[in-house]
Amino acid sequence: MVEVNHCDRRKRRHLGKSAPLDAETAARSVLAGISTAIPKSADGSADMVRQIKIARDTAVKAQSAAMITLKTLMVNAPAEWREVLEPLTERQLIARCAARLPTALQSPSDSLQHALRALARRWLALTTEVERHDVALEAITQAAVPTRKEAFGIAADSAAEMMIIGGDNPARLKSEAAFAKLCGACPVPASTGLTNRHRLFRGGHRQANAALYRIVTVRMRWHQPTIDDVTRRTAEGLSKKDIIRWLKRFVAREIYRAIMKDHAARQTPPSPASCPSAAIS
Repeated sequence: MVEVNHCDRRKRRHLGKSAPLDAETAARSVLAGISTAIPKSADGSADMVRQIKIARDTAVKAQSAAMITLKTLMVNAPAEWREVLEPLTERQLIARCAARLPTALQSPSDSLQHALRALARRWLALTTEVERHDVALEAITQAAVPTRKEAFGIAADSAAEMMIIGGDNPARLKSEAAFAKLCGACPVPASTGLTNRHRLFRGGHRQANAALYRIVTVRMRWHQPTIDDVTRRTAEGLSKKDIIRWLKRFVAREIYRAIMKDHAARQTPPSPASCPSAAIS
């Protein structure tokens, strides 16, 4: 099976869009050797992580919307309400609003109290849901990709993104350069002169690129070898943006090696000595 990422846009502009035209364009692309990508399989832990991540991301989005709506109501509230609620932190604000008792809806103040209480309790419920998703992601990633989890700065969320982009058949990735391009962390030429400037590839999986950025920022602050590298590169005249690009490329290479190591470990059958049934017999 071969994956065709997109059809020829020029033909689509000239001939239009329809199922027969797209099928013919895809077939011609495969026969010409243009499309050679092997699709990701969806029969293992990577697809499990993808499904849980969808539920988690939507819960986080709804959680942010609840907090924004609560603060909007608070801004438009009467002065006596704002004076009490504005100095509070987000956690204190949620606790104060969620602890309010329901009242009879007889005035705008009562309806405001009702709305703030509902939004605060919704935020707390979504927080509990996100925590449950984090526990599930931690368990799956720890069992499926232990090498990646051992690296500095790679938490369950970032490891989950790397699992999603690698899929359950990461052997389809031909090299660490291909993995870096898939993450949007490979340099491409950005100059026609003799300056030899490069920029990062703007395609690829944007969530994986964001995960690389999070890993790099954590290492730039807490990882001493990375701090030493940043100091050295700064002395060489590189800007902070260029240093982050260089570090993202380095982290992508490290993660690719961990991916292939974990995949090889999963493909290797356990030895008879480590098998519990063999030990019992």
